[in-house]
Amino acid sequence: MSQPVLYLGHGAPPLADDARWTAELARWSARFTRPSSILMVSAHWETAPIALSSTRPGTPLVYDFWGFPQKYYSVTYPAPPAPGLADSVERLLSSAGHPVAHDDARGLDHGAYVPLVEMYPEADVPVVQLSLPTLDPRGLFDVGRVLAPLRDEGVLIIGSGFTTHNLSWFNPSAAPDGTPPAASAEFDHWAEESMASGDVDALLDAMHRAPAAHQAHPRTEHWAPVYVALGAAYGSDGSGDVAGRTAVEGFWFGLSKRSWQFG
Repeated sequence: MSQPVLYLGHGAPPLADDARWTAELARWSARFTRPSSILMVSAHWETAPIALSSTRPGTPLVYDFWGFPQKYYSVTYPAPPAPGLADSVERLLSSAGHPVAHDDARGLDHGAYVPLVEMYPEADVPVVQLSLPTLDPRGLFDVGRVLAPLRDEGVLIIGSGFTTHNLSWFNPSAAPDGTPPAASAEFDHWAEESMASGDVDALLDAMHRAPAAHQAHPRTEHWAPVYVALGAAYGSDGSGDVAGRTAVEGFWFGLSKRSWQFG
């Protein structure tokens, strides 16, 4: 059975302490068929050419954050490697003219394992991570289109970022579910409407069309994974369902947690 495509907000590691968010992810993953493997595209790995993470058992996680309590550096997620999926990804991308590198020292970063701990806590679904080779929306959309056939092989494609990501808004002394800045709320509302209508042209031009876009994303790496997800939903022939259904909503210290499912 063909898998859906997801875009989710992963937050900083302490988001895993939010009981509402963790429950939402657990319920979400239970609503669709268990995937054969997972292809994760995180905001936290940018490198060109496109690279794939390690397919060696036991590769350590990447604790790519600083200044947090020790418990966040003790999290483990020993998901099985996915060499078969890595081969399929390389075959598809290479055939489309995208060279692919392999980084056998690269484990899953927190944009990958933080949500997966909640979605598949047994860590028994093979996972491989794909780097962002660019932040260009059209380029990432095209990468997603190339990868779309993996869905029919039972692969769950996940883009992991944050719907708004301006760390100047982050105030840990405030309530995590307090009123968000107006700019965050405005971008979130625009994104919700554009996704619901499947307006791919508007979404690809979000930095020019969306209200408060450059405030919501001073740099676009946390929004960029949505374009891989959109491309995978759109499909290689453009026949896919790109109307995104909200699976998670709300704000965390002013940042939008909104997450979508396609298909």
